[in-house]
Amino acid sequence: MKKVFILLMLILTTGDYVSAQFFGRQPDFNRQDTLRGTITAERSWWDVTFYHLDMEVNLEDSTFSGTNTIQYRVDSLTTTLMQIDLQQPMQISKITQEGKALSFEREGNAFFVETSSDQKTGEVNEVVVHFSGKPKKAVRAPWDGGISWTRDKNGNPFVASSNQGIGASIWWPNKDHAYDEPDSMLMSITVRDDLMNVSNGRLRNETDNNDGTKTWHWFVSNPINNYGVNINIGDYVHFGEVFDGEKGSLDMDYYVLSYNLEKAKKQFLDAPRTIEAFEHWFGPYPFYEDSYKLVEAPYLGMEHQSSVTYGNGYENGYLGRDLSSTGWGMKFDFIIIHETGHEWFANNITYKDVADMWIHESFTNYSESLFLEYHYGEKAGNEYVIGTRLAIQNDRPIIGIYDVNYEGSSDMYYKGGNMLHTIRQVIGDDELWREILRGLNKEFYHQTVTTEEIENYIIEKSGKDLDSVFDQYLRDHRVPILEYFFRDNNLIYRWNNSVPNFDMPVEVTVDGKDMILKPTTRWQAIPSSGKDLQVDINYYVGSFKVQN
Repeated sequence: MKKVFILLMLILTTGDYVSAQFFGRQPDFNRQDTLRGTITAERSWWDVTFYHLDMEVNLEDSTFSGTNTIQYRVDSLTTTLMQIDLQQPMQISKITQEGKALSFEREGNAFFVETSSDQKTGEVNEVVVHFSGKPKKAVRAPWDGGISWTRDKNGNPFVASSNQGIGASIWWPNKDHAYDEPDSMLMSITVRDDLMNVSNGRLRNETDNNDGTKTWHWFVSNPINNYGVNINIGDYVHFGEVFDGEKGSLDMDYYVLSYNLEKAKKQFLDAPRTIEAFEHWFGPYPFYEDSYKLVEAPYLGMEHQSSVTYGNGYENGYLGRDLSSTGWGMKFDFIIIHETGHEWFANNITYKDVADMWIHESFTNYSESLFLEYHYGEKAGNEYVIGTRLAIQNDRPIIGIYDVNYEGSSDMYYKGGNMLHTIRQVIGDDELWREILRGLNKEFYHQTVTTEEIENYIIEKSGKDLDSVFDQYLRDHRVPILEYFFRDNNLIYRWNNSVPNFDMPVEVTVDGKDMILKPTTRWQAIPSSGKDLQVDINYYVGSFKVQN
């Protein structure tokens, strides 16, 4: 660890930071980016309340076909033109309302549908969308997004969806913008009858169609974000347990390939340990009504709501590696802990715009260290989160570009987690910090949010002026540097490499004496006969002794 800290300080303090070297050319956005990322007029007038996705998966030619019934409430009558999203090469053949075919036009991945003009504000109506096609194949799931068409070791089909970045409309038609979630959803997925489909929520029933297929009906009784909707098709076996949680009995169900059953029974012991730790830090698991599931998938894993997918090889760490290089990362199965953490930050609290994805990833990255702290102590948690700093790139801001479906830097993971760890130090009250984390999940329970709402909540509840802190770590790419020197029995110091008016307090040790400095971007001095200064390593900042 000592070598890691020394290397980190060298990275942070060597030379000047030149902004231009960190920023590449901004992407060129087009009309399709706007249609995907904006709350358009054709989206804003209606509020989706319910989806019924009724779909058959044809394993012979890798195609999907079926309907999605979209129930919605009329919020305004500014237009009757409805935007429904379905990405190419998928096709919509027909859209009906009250049994009548509606006219529609396609513009790339957006369909503009002329709904009935006889609608009133406040009433609930529905349209039925008929669709089919061969959805995009995932090449490197879950990062590229699409459908994984694979086979297990026994040669059985093993199929799954994963589509966070590219969007749910890669395989089923919906209102593909994060700001609006259905209040509930039914998924009726028809597959070959010797296989099983596992989706979100609870299994209502299975129907034998007497034609070589079965339909699996899964119901989600809570709001769900589009990208969290998933299908998982395979030769699954099931086992489970009941967790005695803060809201009572939580059903925990596990679906794994038949030959991995014994491995799973051992490895999935991390699941109840995770729920226990996160209920302590974040409050009750947000979806008791829909249960908790771990489902084996043909890719690494993802945070599908109440249907967390798993593909970490039944070993600890991240594919057997410790992402922190401290040893602590081998104490848990990364995918179980990280993807389960998203049940609170991503599925319970969901960003309105993908530019604010840090709300999902920064808190969930930090949850890994909180899991360790709960089970192994504060030292373990601190060392883990600090150890992940070597993966930080400081290439561009964590917040992305709004209204064009463009996320920020991947630093939203490790840097975002270290930002939260730094804010915890600034607050200086661990119990208050825990109350804030739990309070976020209560205040924004089952809601979509903005960065500003999260920032304002933390500022209000902590009583700390954190505006410049959030600006520094979310909206700038640089690491702030505490510059200092000793002269005439004074310690002289300031923040540099920072946003204007950056004024975060920081804990330091001067010649063995602990103190809290309150630097600004202007030089200031306090009496000190010291010769050496060290910054508390729990703050994600650099330090540099100026020669004078």
